[in-house]
Amino acid sequence: MRRLLSLALVALVVTSASEVYAQSRTTESSRSDEPGFVGGPGSANWQLAARWAPYQWGDMLYDLTVSPRYIRDSNKFWYEWETSDGTFWYIVDPAQRTKREVWDRDALAAELTRITRDPWDAQHLPIEDLEFIDDNTIRFEVEGSQEAEVEVEESDTIGDTQEEGGRRGKRETEKERFHFEWDIATQTLRELEGPEEPENHPDWANISPDGATIVFAQNHNLYMIDSAQYRTILDARQGKEGEKADTAAMEVALDSIQLTTDGEAYYSYASGFGTRGTNDVDKEEEWAKKSRPSLSWSADSRRFALTRSDQREVDFLFVIHNTGHDRPELESYKYDMPGEENVTQDELLLYDLDAREVTEVEIPDPWKDRGLSILTHSEYRYPQDKGPFRSQWFGLDPNTLWFVRTSRDLHRIDVMKVDATTGAVSPVVEERMNTYQEWTQPERLENGDFIWWSERDGWAHLYLYDENGAIKRRLTEGPWHVADVVRVDEDRGQIFFTANGREEGIDPYYAHLYRVNLDGSGLVRVSEGNYDSRVSIPETGNYVVHSYSRVDTIPRSVLRDRSGQVIMELEEADLSRLAEAGYHFPEPFSFEAADGITDIYGVMYKPFDFDSTKVYPIIEYVYPGPQTEAVSKFWSTNSTEQAIANLGFVVVTLGNRGGHPDRSKWYHNYSYGNLRDYGLADKVAGIEQLADRHPFIDRERVGIYGHSGGGFMSTAALLNYPEIFDVAVSSSGNHDNQIYNRWWSETHHGVKEVVDDSANVSFEYEIDSNIELASNLKGKLLLTTGDVDNNVHHANTVRMAQALVQANKRFDYFVFPGQRHGYGTMSNYWFWLRAEYFARHLLGDDRTAADIDELNAERERR
Repeated sequence: MRRLLSLALVALVVTSASEVYAQSRTTESSRSDEPGFVGGPGSANWQLAARWAPYQWGDMLYDLTVSPRYIRDSNKFWYEWETSDGTFWYIVDPAQRTKREVWDRDALAAELTRITRDPWDAQHLPIEDLEFIDDNTIRFEVEGSQEAEVEVEESDTIGDTQEEGGRRGKRETEKERFHFEWDIATQTLRELEGPEEPENHPDWANISPDGATIVFAQNHNLYMIDSAQYRTILDARQGKEGEKADTAAMEVALDSIQLTTDGEAYYSYASGFGTRGTNDVDKEEEWAKKSRPSLSWSADSRRFALTRSDQREVDFLFVIHNTGHDRPELESYKYDMPGEENVTQDELLLYDLDAREVTEVEIPDPWKDRGLSILTHSEYRYPQDKGPFRSQWFGLDPNTLWFVRTSRDLHRIDVMKVDATTGAVSPVVEERMNTYQEWTQPERLENGDFIWWSERDGWAHLYLYDENGAIKRRLTEGPWHVADVVRVDEDRGQIFFTANGREEGIDPYYAHLYRVNLDGSGLVRVSEGNYDSRVSIPETGNYVVHSYSRVDTIPRSVLRDRSGQVIMELEEADLSRLAEAGYHFPEPFSFEAADGITDIYGVMYKPFDFDSTKVYPIIEYVYPGPQTEAVSKFWSTNSTEQAIANLGFVVVTLGNRGGHPDRSKWYHNYSYGNLRDYGLADKVAGIEQLADRHPFIDRERVGIYGHSGGGFMSTAALLNYPEIFDVAVSSSGNHDNQIYNRWWSETHHGVKEVVDDSANVSFEYEIDSNIELASNLKGKLLLTTGDVDNNVHHANTVRMAQALVQANKRFDYFVFPGQRHGYGTMSNYWFWLRAEYFARHLLGDDRTAADIDELNAERERR
């Protein structure tokens, strides 16, 4: 039974609307002239929806937030900013509180036109790969319109065997590229003969901290080459300062040393390279290419460590590429499913370069099917430092490797360290809970202490430990959530971090920036206002670039000092073209969960021609999480929700208990053990409360849609609450989580560890599926999937369809040929398929023409 509206007048309006809608389904005449009624043939506003279809927004959008690029050895930063007047480049000096353009755009356009002989103007500058060499010198590239002949390598790497007298390269043509340098002080442009900085190491190279050694993976094994020799060969092949390359030097083969010999498919040193996303015909070719292995180095470059995953016993999953090939082709990949006995096994390896020896770390008290992750020390780097990929061990001692192990059910998490010389392993931090736990990369201090994030008391907070695992103090506490450590300023003894829910009267999902002393004192809020925040802090910690907004405000960016005072205004996002086209902000709101206690938050999207005297069907867009709630906080287009609303609906996104993790551990883990149904009662409560508040909402016409986990949830809603929901559009849903990936299902639903009398460990997994509810279908259901989805396999949707057929239910089914999980190139078609389904079954507007005219018009426009 639907809950009655609290106001008799509102009840009368809705009852009248539902009666008229029922008539419109049984007669051919339109009843759209009835007072307050939106439904009936021809009632959908196709023109307004087409004007605001998701693919239309791009031409009206510009930059929303400032992304600072910090200049090395300087307190300054620069950024690009696009508006309806074109792109601007600014350099900011916080000490002087100045912001100025780095060049006169008109003068630069004239110079580029003169040199490249291609016409440019100030609003259309072709700047690429811009890089600040220092706070006065900029280098960038421009692609010209004319083609030039260049020499390219025939093979993917250096050192491949060549026939005697053969060439390593071949001649091809590509667009001519120009290289420039700009002097900010003199406002002058200089053309370079070519890149004057040595080319970066290739993307397959993992470089030791001392820069002397390159390690790469090929055919599942590891190889090592001397970095200096590589540079010599590369310099010879490119030529120095425009000189012609020395062909003889180019033919010198690099002496690569094979470090391992036991690598094989699905037990590879190549970080799982080539195991998914490649059809079987091409897989061997992919494996033969050089790739960058995921290694972490000791500070002295004598050792590296890696985790190696053994998937040899894991079963395959398959999709068939029916399109894009002369013959349909099979793609096979390893895929862990929940509750299975044979799952991916991790091992931790240490490699000693001097001894040329690899050793597996023996971890005492082994946990069956445990996960392993190496901890690294993240040094703050400037974005323009495009140096080689390096990952360095976490601790101060180059002989000690730190890592984290997690139990399969995630009830146990240990930070551990191993002596690389003796192999001795010791625990540092232990976390235990009766539900799943999360962890983040800790922050190491110069004295060896580290900052650890934990939800051990029901809220996420920061704790300070010494390097031996003794807790020195907790740094934050209270009923609020610490999200991320942004910067540690050891010189001043302070930590900057983002957090949620500490400020009274503000949406708990809005992120704010805080600062606290390393002794736990002096907690202050650095950002201000009732907004969601994006922040960036340079290595100096002297200032904060702060961008902020809500779904109903224009994003703005300011520069603050470390105490939070605004130093200068930076930018306000340009939404002028949206406003001119008739854009209206959505409306955030809150309501009570089904328990009558918990505050839940949502956003409402109304049609841009909204009339408060009319009655509109309501549609929910859902995603269950539990890692998110899909309710926007920072301004975002949410173009699909808005475009569907413009047809003649009120569209809402609603949170639910068990959703977003930026609240209490209780709130986040409410879903544990009930992953199918946990959020539905709150979704229903939201609909009922909104209908109570707003007479323009018709509770008798309710739709719901979602993708992936949202596809799972929307179908579950229609089947669990057929008296509430009338129409569901469910795309690529994991309707049968027994065949979805182990990580998501076992983490958020739970898996039970069972130890028998002989101490043998096994795991039990049981979860309710949508398939079990197929006989409950009363409304209209559209199921869709991509036929090469290797994330949520299309078997989930096929099995749901089978259950509905066996229950003698009518439903609709659509397969996107050649599409992965996101429908890629068919996303525009997908938008109209979904929109028309809701128009047909909630508005009574059924299109019968073969063509989607809006897409044909868009094709002609483009």
